[in-house]
Amino acid sequence: MAEADLDVVVVGAGIVGLATALQLLRARPGLALAVVDAEDRVAAHQSGHNSGVVHAGVYYAPGSLKARLCREGRRELIAFAAERGIPYRQDGKLIVALGPAEHARLAALRERAERNGLEGVQLLGGAELRAIEPHVAGDRALHVPETGVIDFVAVTAAYAEAVAELGGTVRLGWPVTALAREHAGWRLESRGRPLRARGLVACAGLGSDRLLRLSGADADAHRVVPFRGSYRTVLAPGAELVRSMIYPVPDPRLPFLGVHFTRGIGGGVHVGPNAVLPLARRDARAALRFPGLRRLMLAHARAGAGELWRDKVPAAYARQARRYLPELAASDLAPGMSGIRAQCVARDGSLVDDFLIRDEDAAVHVRNAPSPAATASLAIGRLVAERAVARFGLA
Repeated sequence: MAEADLDVVVVGAGIVGLATALQLLRARPGLALAVVDAEDRVAAHQSGHNSGVVHAGVYYAPGSLKARLCREGRRELIAFAAERGIPYRQDGKLIVALGPAEHARLAALRERAERNGLEGVQLLGGAELRAIEPHVAGDRALHVPETGVIDFVAVTAAYAEAVAELGGTVRLGWPVTALAREHAGWRLESRGRPLRARGLVACAGLGSDRLLRLSGADADAHRVVPFRGSYRTVLAPGAELVRSMIYPVPDPRLPFLGVHFTRGIGGGVHVGPNAVLPLARRDARAALRFPGLRRLMLAHARAGAGELWRDKVPAAYARQARRYLPELAASDLAPGMSGIRAQCVARDGSLVDDFLIRDEDAAVHVRNAPSPAATASLAIGRLVAERAVARFGLA
């Protein structure tokens, strides 16, 4: 087989794309496979700009892909990290209620955690929760001991190494500029450089819509929208107020979780992210033409204005953070990392809550892979690989 004649090409060298390539090569040793990406490094976008939290699976609807794949993927990720010598720390987290209005939602989360198979989850009172996080506000909390932290850039790089060890190739600096069906497969081009493959797997994040259009597939009822999430780094002495992870009780009326505190694998503490539409980006402005995004913005105009205000005004961000850590000073917060999350929005204005994978004739498109996709990456990769093997006739 010539160099350019592949069984499968995976577009996207983020954590899901590389996990999918790895699972394909594990399932079909000797497969001619390449991963291509426009950037000059792996994990250049969402995979490399996140909190580093290894989720336990407390939030997700029982029976959903998120619930199942988070649990499966977490176990596989921890085992992979141990094999590769990647540091992992399991401190657990507290989901903190700030008063009686949040007690019912906290109890519902505990029930959901039990249905999703989490172990050791406990509802704690004031003294018990402050034994874990002495400086936190709130009168009740759900303790989730299975939550941990890791460096997902290191994990993604290790996936790339494992792909190469199994005979696959990773081609960076290879943006897909043209894509067309050719005979029984695909012809891809990158600035005049051709590549042919029997099957296509698209794990392209914000590029998902473009690849779907280039592949000739009918547009679906969703659009991938970029949301910018910015973190603040918690400096000393404020960083000493956080031992592990402090999370809010999710408000089902709001589209995103809200700010939370995490002590990362390197020991530093960050708080965030917020969620704003980055209108300086061309793809964000283009997304405004999609009626689903306009409906989402209208439905959550007040919350969106609050997110934008806290993004622009550090004192407002600090006030939000002090709801959970009253001793935190505004001077303890410094600008931290920011990243763009790719989130699928439906035409009716709702966020697509679950992972979304679309099968085509000779292609599999990962359309929606927000958190906990990094935690679930190996399980998502296995599911996508199974679909690709069946779809492309690789059995």
